[in-house]
Amino acid sequence: MKKLSNDEINKKLENLSGWTYSKDAIHTTFEFTDFKDAFTVMTRIAFEAEALQHHPNWGNVYNKLEISLSTHDADGVTEKDFKLANAIEEIVEASNE
Repeated sequence: MKKLSNDEINKKLENLSGWTYSKDAIHTTFEFTDFKDAFTVMTRIAFEAEALQHHPNWGNVYNKLEISLSTHDADGVTEKDFKLANAIEEIVEASNE
């Protein structure tokens, strides 16, 4: 998988509200009502990540979920990261309905 250029990454980030690019990864943070809601979304993301064979670096403290995506084989951000980021956005959006 080809590593994306900074320009390509920044262009794609225009379509992902709340995501930033630094240190060869894209990052975001979500806040939920409580731990249960955060963990429920994490579980849904885990199943999607497994299906895509691409796994996030993430952390959870109570109701906050921090996510970083990078393709280690490419030493940076690839299309694979944006595919998972978009899937994560859909999962989070669905959890808010």
